[in-house]
Parts: sequence; C-alpha cells; structure tokens
Amino acid sequence: MNLSRGRASSSILLCALLASCSHPERPDMLAVTDVHSFSNSSQVRVTTVDLDLHVLFDVKTLMGNVILSFTPIDPNADTLVLDTRHLSIEKVEISEDRSKWGDTTFTLGKEDPILGAPLTIKITPSARFARVTYSTSPNASGVQWLTPEQTAGKKLPFMYTQNEAIHARSWMPVQDTPSVRVTYNARVRYPSGMQAVMSATNDQTRTSVTFAGDTVFQLARPIPAYLIALAVGDISFKPAGIRTGVYAEPSLLDSAAKEFEDMGKMIDATEELFGPYRWDRYDVLVLPPSFPLGGMENPRLTFATPTILAGDKSLVSLVAHEMAHSWSGNLVTNATWSDFWLNEGYTVYIERRIIEQIYGKERADMEAVLGRQQLEEEMAHLAPRDQVLHIDLKGRDPDDGATSVPYEKGYLFLLQLEKTFGRERFDNYLRSYFDRYSFQSITTETALAYLKETLLDPNRDLADQIPLDAWINGPGLPVGAPRVHSVLFDKVDDAAKKWNAGSNDIPLAARWSTQEWLRFLNQMPANLGPVGMKRLDDRFHLTASGNDEILAQWLLMTVKQNYQPAYPKLASFLQTVGRRKYIKPIYEELAKTAAGRERALHIYHLARPAYHPIAQSTIDAVLKLTI
Repeated sequence: MNLSRGRASSSILLCALLASCSHPERPDMLAVTDVHSFSNSSQVRVTTVDLDLHVLFDVKTLMGNVILSFTPIDPNADTLVLDTRHLSIEKVEISEDRSKWGDTTFTLGKEDPILGAPLTIKITPSARFARVTYSTSPNASGVQWLTPEQTAGKKLPFMYTQNEAIHARSWMPVQDTPSVRVTYNARVRYPSGMQAVMSATNDQTRTSVTFAGDTVFQLARPIPAYLIALAVGDISFKPAGIRTGVYAEPSLLDSAAKEFEDMGKMIDATEELFGPYRWDRYDVLVLPPSFPLGGMENPRLTFATPTILAGDKSLVSLVAHEMAHSWSGNLVTNATWSDFWLNEGYTVYIERRIIEQIYGKERADMEAVLGRQQLEEEMAHLAPRDQVLHIDLKGRDPDDGATSVPYEKGYLFLLQLEKTFGRERFDNYLRSYFDRYSFQSITTETALAYLKETLLDPNRDLADQIPLDAWINGPGLPVGAPRVHSVLFDKVDDAAKKWNAGSNDIPLAARWSTQEWLRFLNQMPANLGPVGMKRLDDRFHLTASGNDEILAQWLLMTVKQNYQPAYPKLASFLQTVGRRKYIKPIYEELAKTAAGRERALHIYHLARPAYHPIAQSTIDAVLKLTI
C-alpha cells in the first residue's frame, strides 16, 4: 500500500502502537494484502518470535514451543491467525506478561495445497503473548534431514532449514508474510558432537553441547520469518576477516575459506557505494550438495551451495549476490512475493557493482551478458503474465515467480536508470532508498513512489526517457533496454568460430574463466551431435570437469546431443547435486523423449531421497509424477 505524505500523522500513531518506528512513516506497518498468508497481521501483529526446540534426528522432527509477542492493531480483534503447514499442535496458551499462562481455544483450518493451514487462536483484550507447543512433520517442506552418507564428511547427520518463499510455516507457526518483520530468539538443543548455527548471533568459539545444555541465539534486528534459519551438523568455523568467516563441514572448511577470502573487501566496497552494513557480521555456511539453491541470504549467515567452490573464485559472484541482499532484501524487503523484483533486481545490480569494484569491469560485463542471455532464453518459454516485474501470483505458488525475470529484467531496469541519470546521481538515490526504508518491508507502489519523488520528478527531462509502465507491468523487455557488451567474450566468440571451422588450436582456453567457458559452450552449433561432442571432450576433458557450473552446462548438452559416453557422469551428477538451477534444465531436456524420460525416471528414483523437498516438488512437476 502506498503512503502519501498526507497520512503521516496516522502512520506515526500506528508506529507508536507497534513500538518499533524509527521513521515518521512506516509503509511496512500498514495493512498489506498478502495472498500467500492466512495471517491477520492488519489486526494483530507479531513482533517477536522466541523458539525453544529439540532437534530430533532419529524421527526427523523439530519439537518444542514458540512464544509469540504480539500487538493488537485493531482493539476489537479477538483472534490471532498464524500460518502453518503440516504442524502437529499440542497446546496453545496466552499470557499478559509471560509470568502466568492460561490455556486458550484454537482451531487448525483445512490444509491448502499451497498455503498450508491457518491456526486461529482465541485471544483476550489484555493478552500480549501466545505460546504454541508443537512438532513438525518429518516431511516438512522447509527442513531437510540428511543421513551421514549424504554429507561431505559422512560421519554425522545434518539438518538445515530453507524458508523462502513460504516454507517457514512448515517448521514454526508464524505470520509467514514478508510484510511482517520480527526480532527473534532461539534455544536449540541437539545431539552431542554437533554444532548449531542460525541467522543470528553465532559464537565462533563455541563447541558442541548436549541436550543437557542449551545454545541460545538472538537477532535484535527485525526480519521477515522467511529469513529465520537453522542448521545443525558436523560444522566447523574459520575466520576470513575481522567481521567475516566461513562455517562448513571440516573437509570443506579450508577450501571454502580460501574461496571466500575476499568477503571483507566486498563489504567494504558495498559500504562505500551504498551505505553502512547494519548486521555486524557476515558469515557463510557451506551446506551439503543437496541444497536446492545457489545461496540463501539469511542475515549474518548466508547458506551456500558447495557447487560454487571452483578453486579460482570464478563463482564468487554468488557470495557477492547474497551479501548484496544485506541491503536489498534483508534491509529493505519486498512486502509480498509479487514485489519479489525489489529483492532480486536491486540485488543483481549491487552484486555486479561489487564484482566490478573487486574483480574489474570485464568480469562484471561477462556476468551481465550471460544474465541477459539466460533471461531471453527463459522468457521465450514464459507466458506473458510471467514476464512482468510486478507479477500477479494470486492462486499460485510464489515459487512460480522465481524465474530470471525479477533478477535480470529487474537489473536491466536499474541499469537503464543508472545510464539515463548518471552513476553518481543513481548511487545517491540508492543510498537514500536504503536509509529511508531500512528494516522495512515495502510494496512496488511504495518503491516507485519514492523513485519518482527522488529521481524522476526532479529530472523530468531525463525521466521521460524511462518507459516505467513497460518495465514494471509489461511483458518482455522494453525497446531500448540496455545491452552490456563484453570484450573478453568477443575473443571467446572468435575462438568458437575457429573451433567450429575445424581448428583444434585454442590456446586461450587454458586461461579461461568459468564465464568464458560458458560462453564458448553456448556458441556450439545445435546440431553438434555425438561426434562433435567427442571432439570437444577429447580436447578439453569436459566430462571430467571439477567445476559444477561448467559441468552442468556440458551435461545439458550431453542430453541434447545424445552423447552417451557422458551418461554415467550425468547419472552421478544428478544423484549428488540438488541445486535446482542445474538439475531442472537437465531433467526437462531428458523428459522431451521417451527414452530420455525413462532414463530420467531411473536416475530420479535413486536421487530423489537426497533432494530437498523444494527440489523434489520441482522435479516431480517436470516429470509429471504424483508421489
């Protein structure tokens, strides 16, 4: 909901009621309609989450309770409505001051296949706290339980959560909408010999504890529930700078710390560009390879896939991306999942500015060229409604909006603003944007109103060059969308032409980065065939590549070109890597033929138990399975 200046006084009153206002206007505290939440946050708003959980590996369950501090916005509200998914609710109590608790009535509504079920709690006018005693399902969509064999060290089991977009409700009853921000505390108990970490204060010197003891976490900055994260396993820590470090299984720790040693420089560069880092520390947890995403920007502790450990820092743009979310996404957050581009488009822009600052403009340009290529290829197969930035997701899973559109189209929109108004003026706008809406969740309408107020309206002669509605609400890319050019890719294209003309002499290949290899492979003809694939493999040993980004592209080509010598590697890759970016296109390509689908089903039968529930649902849909 957009907030005009004429409503400032009512906004101040509302902020006073919520006791969390740092600005004279708080658009995130106004009523926002979120079609992906049952919660009645416009009537009663949760402000703090206190978790007390046992991590039970033997039954794959989190069990305990959560105390929710809440503030009535509507004085006549007599219920608190929370989001849940497959939770077993044992008891609900309410309290005025946490000193005395009394039972209250509650109902768990009908389960919706996308949204889960509403938990409606009866509250009294004086109640300010609700305590819910509950346990999770072993199949909770936001929790993955790994056996020792599915980890790098193969000694201890591993558990981690993944909440985005609406999976927090699968392991805690909360108002699971990004429009509601909470502080949180957690007490976590888990088996001896392991370590727990969260998107909160983590003691880098802490050793493992037993159920007889506690590990307590706290995050005093308000965040949406999707950013509350927990992991427990054989986890060690190594510092990478004064305020940065790496958590990982012991066997991955040294290589990860080396790969991410530039994190401190990244923070410094981003602060110089866009203002202070407000989360104290920035650490990365490298997860087992089943993690379905490249990274997840949990505050203070990014969760990352081990597939980015290339050994040459060529894939650390992912770390730059997740770090950039500390400004765009975590600090200023999309209020609904239809506003997802506010998180991702701004973040891709900042990511590439970080890459340019640390690794040079040519590296950033290559990333941008590959990003646009991915966008154009994906949009060619998307319905027009899914090509817009401000996407309508009513009645749909918010994961349907997680295409390259909010990322790359959002980036190109901001890049056009930079090129039109000049970098200095645009940087000033971004810094003021992060200051103005820090620790708030905003809608597209609010973001555009501020853009018009601070950048477009004061520069009308330039603003007329921006087709704003076409960018935000139109399909495809507007005419004149910026196109980045890479000089290094020109050299790769020349090498690809020579290769395709029959030359085996490609001396530059020995020094190519991951991005250059991807460009080279993308220049191979569509009718390459098994013979052409073998020629490439004999020369460059691509089937044996240790770089997962290159290998995933090569294995996709393997399916398209029916290159059977690489099929054992294909099966092995799909059974050990769960990152959706890699596995989804390969399964989609396999599913195009009867023989390919049969191969896919055989591999997936073996691979599915190791995939995260998010990846399972994605591949189930690709293969049209009902499980």
